[in-house]
Amino acid sequence: MTKTVNSSGWQRKKRAGERIRKGLAYLFLTAGGLVMVTPFLWMLSTSLKQQGLEFEMPPKWIPERFEWGNYRFVLFESDILQGFFNTMLVIALPCLVGLFTSALAASAFARMEFPAKNILFTLLLATMMIPGVVTMIPTFILFKSIGWVDRWLPLIVPGMFGAAAAVFLLRQFFMTIPKELEDAAKVDGMNPFHIFIRILLPLSKPALITQGLLGFLAGYNDYLAPLIYINTPEKYTLQLVLASFQGFYTSQWTYIMAGSVLALIPTLLLFFLAQKYFVEGITLTGMKG
Repeated sequence: MTKTVNSSGWQRKKRAGERIRKGLAYLFLTAGGLVMVTPFLWMLSTSLKQQGLEFEMPPKWIPERFEWGNYRFVLFESDILQGFFNTMLVIALPCLVGLFTSALAASAFARMEFPAKNILFTLLLATMMIPGVVTMIPTFILFKSIGWVDRWLPLIVPGMFGAAAAVFLLRQFFMTIPKELEDAAKVDGMNPFHIFIRILLPLSKPALITQGLLGFLAGYNDYLAPLIYINTPEKYTLQLVLASFQGFYTSQWTYIMAGSVLALIPTLLLFFLAQKYFVEGITLTGMKG
């Protein structure tokens, strides 16, 4: 009887400890979520304020009067729509073709045997350790020497050859696919390219969508590369158009925040539509080394 009482008491203490740990975890996550969402809420609030009320103290999170004219100005009197169209043109091929070439390289590292495979893969990963600022000037000199400055080609062509991070993550995902499927396909007479197209790619939809989403976000939010290579305002990408508000409109922050809110909408929609595949791709990638 005593043992039963002690056992039940220990179980109650265990359950109470678990509830406390869960409560602390939820409290920590809630606090972290509030910290991360605060800048977005401030951006949304500022985009609806009148000029001159952006930095009033104490700050008012809900404006007394919503100034929808800020969005009207950004949409119809600025170049934000042209910048969005230019951005889509710039990132379309790198996202699609670059994802395909990265998947090709990843399948080779994951499935094929060839001399110095591990050495080449290590060298590929080593390129991820090189900061972009190190190669910035040599790359600019190269593109300038072939006449690509003030053109979209420097923003498009390099990305079409894939990315080391994408190759690494896709390679890890490909290694989780059973080899028996590949062996059965070989028995049916498929060559490696057909196996890649008909087996590896369809089974890797979560990883491909994840990498495509990450590539889209990287290109969509890229500010430095367009700033270096693009000089003509008609060719500005979305991020350059948003940055130009600060110079052309004397740092009118309400316009800048309204443009930022509009620029954020496509990425939020894309994330919510692909959230299931994004989480699944991140979860499954790297389960097998």
